[in-house]
Amino acid sequence: MNDIKKVVLAYSGGLDTSIILTWLQEQYNCEVVTFTADIGQGEELEPARIKAEQMGIKEIFIEDLTEEFVSDYVYPMFRANTIYEGEYLLGTAIARPLISKRLVEIARQTGADAIAHGATGKGNDQVRFELGAYALNPDIKIIAPWRIWGLNSRDALLDYAKQHHIPVEKKPSGKSLYSMDANLLHISYEGDNLENPYNEPYDDMWLWSKSPQNAPDVATYIELEFLNGDIISIDNKKLSPAKMLKKLNSIGGDNGIGRVDIVENRFVGMKARGCYETPGGTIMLKAHRAIESITLDREAAHLKDELMPRYAKLIYNGLWWSPERKMLQAAIDNTQKNVTGFVKLKLYKGNVIVVGRKSEYSLFSEDVASFEDDKGSYDQKDATGFINLHALRLKLLNQNNA
Repeated sequence: MNDIKKVVLAYSGGLDTSIILTWLQEQYNCEVVTFTADIGQGEELEPARIKAEQMGIKEIFIEDLTEEFVSDYVYPMFRANTIYEGEYLLGTAIARPLISKRLVEIARQTGADAIAHGATGKGNDQVRFELGAYALNPDIKIIAPWRIWGLNSRDALLDYAKQHHIPVEKKPSGKSLYSMDANLLHISYEGDNLENPYNEPYDDMWLWSKSPQNAPDVATYIELEFLNGDIISIDNKKLSPAKMLKKLNSIGGDNGIGRVDIVENRFVGMKARGCYETPGGTIMLKAHRAIESITLDREAAHLKDELMPRYAKLIYNGLWWSPERKMLQAAIDNTQKNVTGFVKLKLYKGNVIVVGRKSEYSLFSEDVASFEDDKGSYDQKDATGFINLHALRLKLLNQNNA
């Protein structure tokens, strides 16, 4: 690391990354390039530019990546109906490969020797950033200050900021005490009273959604149109992927949809309690499974369900750019060719209820499924041989165990 002359820093403009910026300059006597990604976190990013300029940074990258984030990362993930440990829709994990990609690209563009991030040594993000970067550039050097420096408490950080004249923004009165991470797919909450998994979250913690009991007493109906597994319109209005997710977040949040409170198994080995709001993603998952229910062959659908936990684990563990994730993605995308049609949903007090689905590629046959008179497409007598064949091994087992 002694030959580092220029570093690209994933920079938010907050206390931690501002301290990292100064620390990099001090420790490596290097030039720092800042990169700030807009992935729909809902914050004004121009202050990050101003602060970086005030700290003497000459190369500043602030980029709107919202459309790329949803179209190239969120949508492909939802084609797999991805959910980690039965509850987590991977809102943080799916954003990291895009940030890693841009860090590596900017390093190449600016001639930087290394990249740096502000992820701590206890979390998953350090793994996700670094595995992604190494997959895209095996020779990249990565600096993770939290694993190197001795500034391991907030007091130490504040002392360092004071010594180096780094401005510290005071939290406005009433601002959340939780550690939060937001993008267009979700917002997460950790810390404060959540560190005890038996404590109920405070009601005012949730920022994106109404509580189900305070949601409207009248249900909201929406119709989503799918094309090859992706949502392309809502109530006959075409929207880009990012605008679609933003719209679903708004509708879902108004109806108390998308809250989860979980204890998850981190890749680094510990259990962690977190709360997440994913209103749009919760709607997307339910609707996608509904359109697949009439357009996917049974065995293809079941195989997808078997592969999904492995796919989810790859994303959670930072292996988006791995050959096995790409292999699974190719298989998943191949199943989506006829996942096209319409799903009608009823949103009510935290619930997403499927009330209708239709497709020109539907495999559902009313003639076959009907309890009314058979019309020649299914002979009920055939079921006798079907059952006898499947019962044969069970009968033999029973005889041997008698």
